[in-house]
Amino acid sequence: MNAKVVLMKPRLKELYLKEIVPAMVKEQNYKNIMEVPKLKKVTINMGIGSATENIKELESAAEDLAQITGQKPIITKAKKSIAGFKVRLGDSIGCKVTLRGNRMYEFLDRLLNIALPRVRDFRGLPRKSFDGNGNYTLGVKEQLIFPEINYDNITSVKGMNITINTTAGTNEEAFSLLEKFGFPFRKK
Repeated sequence: MNAKVVLMKPRLKELYLKEIVPAMVKEQNYKNIMEVPKLKKVTINMGIGSATENIKELESAAEDLAQITGQKPIITKAKKSIAGFKVRLGDSIGCKVTLRGNRMYEFLDRLLNIALPRVRDFRGLPRKSFDGNGNYTLGVKEQLIFPEINYDNITSVKGMNITINTTAGTNEEAFSLLEKFGFPFRKK
């Protein structure tokens, strides 16, 4: 019984290789296909403000993030004490996951085609969320938009920040790349 497992490439990765790269080379006049910007990583971060008083909130957030991404999150610690927020150095205050490779493409596919259309009153993603170096950050107000989350097990609604890192040098190149991937940006 020597069965061979065949892994399929994620849909967005195939789209990138077959359609986006040739279109970007033609559009931006790149001399080499290695100049075409690509996705490096996706970081999903959940900050839990009440984690200092209630550790179960943090555990619940980490469990939700693991279900959404398919990868165990790391617990983030406070880098300095802030008395106004009752936070001490080293307190657990959130969790994050960094996705690369096929998991990154699969997550983005689910985000664009399943989760974002489930957002109530969705008018598109803002165009101004680029950082100047070709990276894009978007905020999600509730984790319930992902189908992996079971409504019955939710103790509280938590938001998250999703940062998409690209190799693009400018915001314009990154915008063009993400638009070709199908990101639903707002019309001007």
